[in-house]
Amino acid sequence: MIASSHDGNLLLPPLDRDRIRLEPGFGTRFMLFVDTEEEFDWDGPFRRTGHSVTALEGLARGQAYFQSAGVKPIYVTDYPIVESEKAVALLGQWRADGSADLGAHLHPWVNPPHLEEVNAANSYVGFLPEAIERAKLDALCNQMEARFGARPICYRAGRYGVGPHSARLLEEAGFRLDTSVRSRFDYSEQHGPDFQGLPQCPYWAAPGRSLIELPLSTAFVGLARGGGEALYRAAHRVRPLAGVLSRARLISRVPLTPEGVPVRDAIAAIDALIEEGVQLLNFSFHSPTLAPGHTPYVRSKADLTDFYKWWDAVLAHMARRGVAPASLDELLAAVPPRAEACKAA
Repeated sequence: MIASSHDGNLLLPPLDRDRIRLEPGFGTRFMLFVDTEEEFDWDGPFRRTGHSVTALEGLARGQAYFQSAGVKPIYVTDYPIVESEKAVALLGQWRADGSADLGAHLHPWVNPPHLEEVNAANSYVGFLPEAIERAKLDALCNQMEARFGARPICYRAGRYGVGPHSARLLEEAGFRLDTSVRSRFDYSEQHGPDFQGLPQCPYWAAPGRSLIELPLSTAFVGLARGGGEALYRAAHRVRPLAGVLSRARLISRVPLTPEGVPVRDAIAAIDALIEEGVQLLNFSFHSPTLAPGHTPYVRSKADLTDFYKWWDAVLAHMARRGVAPASLDELLAAVPPRAEACKAA
């Protein structure tokens, strides 16, 4: 255990000595995590039933696209996916041939044991009672081991819903990497976690500091982006002001995702993060987006065409900037022992 009052939980900023500076030869790289999940009504209430796993042709097309681009996605998969024979066959084949990695993704409303009431507050697994969070995590890990022959070492909570016990539970379950922290976002008004003030770089988490946290990447862009999170927070306390600043392109918050983010803004965010010195850019999207009609981001074939054009432009820009893709194994190999963790801001 670490001799510190900081318990390594994912809702707290890390200690300076827990920040990770990746090996110098790693350079500036990017990774892609796909939240691989069932299709459901994004506008409706949470339900244990009424979902499907049908967007597999789209998933296969996406895998072929990224494989041809030299990108090795990490498919963080939830319980309905792991229950699907067709999905398991696809994902298992990609894992076996080395073209993709797998991780765990926990949607509590469809993940056994079903002990809690289904509602918005309980959609954040990290805010459920600790015993229920542990039981759901165990059920998912056991099912993944049964279906894929190995327990997952990488995790993302559904809805980014880690809580005060999540890091310890993940460490106890043998996970090596979590990527649930969505830096610069606050979900507390929706009963979820507040990630404001957390860093963009990877850092050690959990009581024993054996869990690496890799936050999702989010940049501030615009003429006033030097004001950073402090300015953004202040503007959002006066909500009309936030809109004015964004429309004037003075400061906007831009996550690295093709979902709802114009390509011009994504490219500006990439450049801003590189300027900040972020070594590893963390991209993500939801697997149902790969087929029209399942998410708000791809409703039609034209939207899907635009989705791939977004990636064409983003991948080309990163190639020009010398930002190469990284696999899960390459990331883990680039993490030095904790004693060498950096103290960079």
